[in-house]
Amino acid sequence: MKVVIAAGGTGGHIYPALAIINKIKEKEPNSEFLYIGTHNRMEKDIIPPLGIPFKSIEIYGLNKKNLFKNFKTVKCLIKGYQNCKKWIKEFNPDIVIGAGGYVTVPVIIAGKKLGCKTFIHEQNSIPGKSNKFLQKYCDLIGVSFASSQKYLTKTKTYLTGNPCSEEATKAVPADKKELGLSLNNKLILIVMGSLGASTINKYLVSNLKNFKNKDYEIVWITGKNAYDEVMKNKIPSNIKVMPFFEHLPRLMKKTDLMISRAGASTLSEIIALGVPSILIPSPYVANNHQYINAIDLTSKKAAIMLEEKDLTGDILIKKIDEGLNTNNQKEMKNNLKKFKVEKSAEIIYNKICELIK
Repeated sequence: MKVVIAAGGTGGHIYPALAIINKIKEKEPNSEFLYIGTHNRMEKDIIPPLGIPFKSIEIYGLNKKNLFKNFKTVKCLIKGYQNCKKWIKEFNPDIVIGAGGYVTVPVIIAGKKLGCKTFIHEQNSIPGKSNKFLQKYCDLIGVSFASSQKYLTKTKTYLTGNPCSEEATKAVPADKKELGLSLNNKLILIVMGSLGASTINKYLVSNLKNFKNKDYEIVWITGKNAYDEVMKNKIPSNIKVMPFFEHLPRLMKKTDLMISRAGASTLSEIIALGVPSILIPSPYVANNHQYINAIDLTSKKAAIMLEEKDLTGDILIKKIDEGLNTNNQKEMKNNLKKFKVEKSAEIIYNKICELIK
């Protein structure tokens, strides 16, 4: 199979794209790929070292505050479309895939204009602007949440789940002993993304003393940027601070309660592994989509939500106690099963095969 795939900007788009690539490689080892991404975002550093052919275009999202900047945006979009059309024509793919981010717009449109089959995947509960716009240019749309289907063309939309979930289930569990953790104590995992979240890190630093005499252990992943600053403080013995953890699902498999943002990829892993969680949605993302993602789970009692604006006093301690309650743990685990889509990446692969045949 020959595949052009585009995704950019954040790990929430890039890692589902990689999960799709890995599944196609697993099924068809001789497959060829061309990844098209932005010139200045995460994918330019992540994709080339993996040996995946990579092309980049200069492209930006629309600027609501400074309308004059949109002249450059439109100019880049036109140039990007022309480049994508040239590359796709030369590559001659069986399928063109978009996994999110504004970089997918010129790629999918170019693919469609050249007569290629096109597939897009939406990770969040509320579809992003790019995918809403692209639905008329694609043959099939995969969604992670059933609730997304009401925003998109029903005849094209299929519940696939998030392909990252399948990668998570394959993870080898971490060894608690090797990490210096007790085998018997409950484990709380606090992680706010690869760069961390400064507001939450500051809150945790100011409340370190409240965790001192608790009978559970905490792994607190601060993010690389915040680690050195956090380590200047006196850390209680039951808290292990780390800047980063490679392949987080390994640690999630040993976690009793996870405290995290509500990004699409993180939620897909929480659902796939059945991990009870306290979700603190980022209020700084487009369309407040993390809050909507969290509501999808909390409305079905599959998670607990704590908004960042409510992070005061000992509220997090109380929420942790609530999350570790035996009945609440059982309820969250049972309700998470209702969201689970088995073999998501395989479903996407099969749907792509149907399209190109």
